[in-house]
Amino acid sequence: MEIRRVGVIGAGEMGNGIAHVFALSGYEVLLHDVSDEAVRNALALIDANLRRQVERGKIAEAEKAEALARITVAPSLAEVAAVDLVIEAAVESETVKSAIFEEMLPHLPPHAILTSNTSSISITRLASRTDRPEKFMGFHFMNPVPVMELVELVRGIATSEDTYQALVGVSEKIGKTPASSADFPGFTVNRILMPMINEAIYALYEGVGTVESIDNSMRLGANHPMGPFQLADFIGLDACLAIMNALHDGLADTKYRPCPLLAKYVEAGWLGRRTNRGFYDYRGEEPVPTR
Repeated sequence: MEIRRVGVIGAGEMGNGIAHVFALSGYEVLLHDVSDEAVRNALALIDANLRRQVERGKIAEAEKAEALARITVAPSLAEVAAVDLVIEAAVESETVKSAIFEEMLPHLPPHAILTSNTSSISITRLASRTDRPEKFMGFHFMNPVPVMELVELVRGIATSEDTYQALVGVSEKIGKTPASSADFPGFTVNRILMPMINEAIYALYEGVGTVESIDNSMRLGANHPMGPFQLADFIGLDACLAIMNALHDGLADTKYRPCPLLAKYVEAGWLGRRTNRGFYDYRGEEPVPTR
């Protein structure tokens, strides 16, 4: 089956990046979000990011115009369902994601593949609530999508080989390197990355070091491009906590217990860059550690 039309559900940070790379790679994209404002912001951000690529000489002005022309706003889930591939990139809530697929099912063509950009929810469980578990996969992009080269392909128990190979082909066409992962909490990247961030927060919590000293240690001592607190703020502390809870609940191992300090920052609404405060305060000219 040739995939030509792609439906992207969710126009937030991940959804707009996914729409960007697919449109730039020649796919017709239908973009949907429950918020009209989110869609407007997404289109403006895609335009700005494409312009930045033109200025850096990575794409031509004509390619930018063609990519934008390939993106159509779909006001309803029924309208976005007339595609070959669905990529759900809504909030990290199993209830919300399941409801989206349930609403779309009556309108989907039989051949359409369903995928979720979830970073922690069981693909097998999401797939079991649809009429096509063999055509359901995890399609987990890294943030920011236009920049990061990896995409995780997560097979549920029922995912067919044809579905997997179709997504391998799509991944390569959009310029990403696919990495296969089994359907266990956190998949591969977050199974390894989030406990490291959580351990850094424990080190801060226990007074082993400060935000600045721990970030410097990992940047300069382990050659990480960003320190764990910088990265956590970029990801969003609420997302970090949700993934740690999923690891802790799903694997029933105390080594995945979220640090109480992480939970406290989330309770305070200090979620990182998007709220201007997390482990750093971003309200001034330069980020300042909050601990």
